[in-house]
Amino acid sequence: MKRAMLALVIAAAAVVSGGRAYAHHSFAATYFEDKTQKVEGKLVQFLFRNPHSFVQVEAKDDKGEVVRWAVEWGAGGQLGRQGVTRDTLKPGDQVIIVGNPGRNPEDHRLRMVNITRPSDGWKWGGSFD
Repeated sequence: MKRAMLALVIAAAAVVSGGRAYAHHSFAATYFEDKTQKVEGKLVQFLFRNPHSFVQVEAKDDKGEVVRWAVEWGAGGQLGRQGVTRDTLKPGDQVIIVGNPGRNPEDHRLRMVNITRPSDGWKWGGSFD
């Protein structure tokens, strides 16, 4: 009886965790994948981490007001294989980012498509795969 119960608990955990992993990677639920938006501004923070890295950028919105944008990027390990390190971007860097806009415009979120640092011409336009 204990073995049957243990097997049932393990099976249930596998089903639940598998569903969470699938839902977690549904970018379409958070971002408009068929649209892009460009943001030009000053990098405030670069979080190089797993499961997703983020950059925070202060840039002007359509009304000319400075807002902070949260830009979701790939995992640290994935970016590392593409040549990006935790020292690639520094606070104060001027950047141009093109990304998929978030579904809620008030959130000021993007999913990274590409990034350019005009001061030295550095660019990234990789993949999340």
